[in-house]
Amino acid sequence: MNDKELAKKIYDLVGGSENIDSAMHCATRLRVMVRDKSKVKIKEIENLPKVKGSFFNAGQYQIILGTGLVDKVAPLLKGSSSSGEPTKKKFSFKQSIRVFGDVFVPIIPVLVATGLFIGLRGLLTQNAVLGLFGLTTQDVPTQLLKFTQILTDTAFSFLPALVCWSTFKIFGGTPVLGIVLGLMLANPILPNAYDVAQHKATALVFFNFLKVTG
Repeated sequence: MNDKELAKKIYDLVGGSENIDSAMHCATRLRVMVRDKSKVKIKEIENLPKVKGSFFNAGQYQIILGTGLVDKVAPLLKGSSSSGEPTKKKFSFKQSIRVFGDVFVPIIPVLVATGLFIGLRGLLTQNAVLGLFGLTTQDVPTQLLKFTQILTDTAFSFLPALVCWSTFKIFGGTPVLGIVLGLMLANPILPNAYDVAQHKATALVFFNFLKVTG
């Protein structure tokens, strides 16, 4: 069963256009808002090849497909309809919050790893910790501190690129365009927002009212 056939099968077993309000996906799961849970044929869906499981959560039917496969099946599911009608999309406040969360889910591992590096770097700058080994902050090589700064600052410096990449991916855009747009927001040519706040730099002004910083 290829990806297109899998998407069509899931579409039919979930209940088709009559039972689907909206469909989206995160890193590993296909998320479908359904109108009537009783119309969803859970057992048959879970017995499909490549489907690793499914469950209901907050009125949303989530099908676990795994990284990579879900990116291929989701667009096909949204376009699958025997009548040729596209899947309806209704965004409530609750669903908007869920989409916001989906944007940041793929970025969380990067932020967690960066947080760990920040903690480790903090140990290298604490005399109380270094004293246990008979060292002081003066004994820590400057090159090592610069290297650890790369580990701790890169993710946050280019966070706009990560957010734009994930957003484009969630909404079906071209991820590369999202990365480029995010890098534009992090371009060093733009005045630093912290410097602007401290009056050390001046923000760029467009149309005499729109202030832009990096």
